[in-house]
Amino acid sequence: MDEIQKNLLREVADLHEVPEGAYNIRSDGESVGRKTTENIDIVTKTDKPGIDIIIKPGTKKESVHIPVILAKAGLKEVVYNDFHIGDDCDVTIIAGCGIHNCGEQDSEHDGIHTFFVGKNATVRYVEKHYGEGDGKGQRILNPQTIVNMDENSYMEMETTQIKGVDSTVRETKATLEAGATLVVKEKIMTHGKQHAETKFYVDLNGEDSSTNVISRSVAKNESTQTFYSQINGNNKCAGHTECDAIIMDQAKVKAIPEITANHLEASLIHEAAIGKIAGEQLIKLMTLGLTEAEAEEQIVNGFLK
Repeated sequence: MDEIQKNLLREVADLHEVPEGAYNIRSDGESVGRKTTENIDIVTKTDKPGIDIIIKPGTKKESVHIPVILAKAGLKEVVYNDFHIGDDCDVTIIAGCGIHNCGEQDSEHDGIHTFFVGKNATVRYVEKHYGEGDGKGQRILNPQTIVNMDENSYMEMETTQIKGVDSTVRETKATLEAGATLVVKEKIMTHGKQHAETKFYVDLNGEDSSTNVISRSVAKNESTQTFYSQINGNNKCAGHTECDAIIMDQAKVKAIPEITANHLEASLIHEAAIGKIAGEQLIKLMTLGLTEAEAEEQIVNGFLK
């Protein structure tokens, strides 16, 4: 790999060298590295682009990295990755996509990830999106995540997009059975004329299932953002969705949280807050010697932690 590709891997997956455990690295539309383990198998699909990640029941404290990088302008691809996570697992999955575009044509990666989480399994899923390059072509990412959670399973999703992506539409759909828990932590920052749109659909079908969907975002310059979440309580369950956004300059942010109780014992809450940085916060930091720009940066960084 050249230095551009290596830098993209560092940005999206924090990879400075070959990772421990299982991995599949995709670069410019092709697999450029793969390793399986005794408990984690990675198989190339035969009917469409993508891979199947098969994690044996009972696998504990193991990880799998599946980053994607694009360094060629004009490359557009759709990839289908399916995760089959056995019962009683405890695993970490590191995904993410980085695009370097110095050309005139748009570069786009659309990843469709489908999870089948077994009974009593615990999954931590980390996904980071990043863009760079001084070309006129856009850097476009449209991820779709489909989550099927079996009884008493737990999944935590951490999704981050804080730099360089011109356009993204993220869609997440989840179905939870009895006792299952889904936690989503989303962080987004847009600037310039970038646009980011996220949509969450969660069906709490099983008794005592629960979800907590939290989005924090910062919109700068003339960028636009839309956050939409829909939680359906179809049984005795607990659901919470929250969107907090800082708006700056001429940016625009729209938040549309929706909750529907289809059962007497469905307990659902939604919250949304959009506002500018408080003046007293800026003043306090500026009295410590920071410029206004430095104070804003400190506040934004703290907000997105």
